[in-house]
Amino acid sequence: MPPGKKETASGQNYRPPVTAYLGLGSNIGDSHAYLQRAIDLLNAHPDIKVERVSPSLETEPVGYLEQPNFLNGVVQAATSLTPQELLAATQSIENKLGRVRTIRWGPRTIDIDILLYGDLILESTDLIIPHPRMLGRAFVLQPLAMLAPELRIPGCPETVRALAQKFQR
Repeated sequence: MPPGKKETASGQNYRPPVTAYLGLGSNIGDSHAYLQRAIDLLNAHPDIKVERVSPSLETEPVGYLEQPNFLNGVVQAATSLTPQELLAATQSIENKLGRVRTIRWGPRTIDIDILLYGDLILESTDLIIPHPRMLGRAFVLQPLAMLAPELRIPGCPETVRALAQKFQR
């Protein structure tokens, strides 16, 4: 390797870590255990370091309503993965934890969504960042506000706290 070049633990060229926020949800089986196992697997990845985890919130389903309530939370992580590599890592974890995609917005052992990746705005065929539906979801904004209340979502002038307060009853 040339002088000055570094590799990440997985052998990739070094990239400075980016703060990413990931949304987690589960409503099949022991949801607490699935959320914790997903966090453990994220943290076990050589290029992902879980920094903070929000409390879990029980929330009603969105979209497909004929299913149990969810447990949802948000993870703040530092990663040197690209957005597409992070997507592959999260999907691999979902698969390890038995995620089966049969009904859109349907029941699942685990769901891991990339909500934010630094201040990146990205639209590709398989990934949109910031997450395209996060501004309308209390189950994302409320736990995100617990971790980063003053954070501003790229393209949105309000803080996460102000956005989450719109859902307070």
